[in-house]
Amino acid sequence: MVWMVAAVVLFAGFAALGTWQVQRLAWKLELIARVEARLRAAPEAAPPRAQWGGITNRDEYRRLCLDGTFLHERETLVQAVTRLGPGDWVLTPLRDEAGDMVLVNRGFVPPERRLAQERAQGQVSGPVRVCGLLRVSEPGGAFLHRNDPASGRWYSRDVAAIAAARGLPAGAVAPYFLDADAAPNPGGWPLGGLTVVRFRNAHLQYALTWYALALMVLVGAGIVLRHERRLRRGGW
Repeated sequence: MVWMVAAVVLFAGFAALGTWQVQRLAWKLELIARVEARLRAAPEAAPPRAQWGGITNRDEYRRLCLDGTFLHERETLVQAVTRLGPGDWVLTPLRDEAGDMVLVNRGFVPPERRLAQERAQGQVSGPVRVCGLLRVSEPGGAFLHRNDPASGRWYSRDVAAIAAARGLPAGAVAPYFLDADAAPNPGGWPLGGLTVVRFRNAHLQYALTWYALALMVLVGAGIVLRHERRLRRGGW
């Protein structure tokens, strides 16, 4: 019967979706555990250039400490919205003794601190050590906004595009950026340590919903089947 075939298809589809969400739940819990372990771990040294090609999303939120000198004249402002309101992230290349560079998100500045001269104390010179979290590049832009390097409008922390726009040597810039921790900068700006580490986890709810729909199909099919059997027997 057509309705029975449809019921089987619906039941199988809903059950498969529920099982997929259970698998996603296991993946999400593993991800959360991995990130929490990294946040508790001691900081590591920056990955050497030979390892840059192997950096993926699975490396995100590793705690790193980098040594080098800031190239403040090459800093880039990227639009940001934080718990402090709208403003910008300040991304500045940090160059080590070997000439390798990492873009460091030094932190947040409000609109009145966008210009470097308005936070001159924070433009530290000479060798520094910066600790924070490894973050993977954010290519392209943000929702409804594409990065516009020509006009200097940045909506995401696109490492490759920012490096090219600032004339940094090709191959000398790491493919990730570093979110600086809350260690204070002179003068208080930029303000670091605002990284939000939160993962939405509604997979159990979704799984229960799909399995409930599968059960409803099963119950409904049973009711219809019992009704048809009674009709064939000539009674209700």
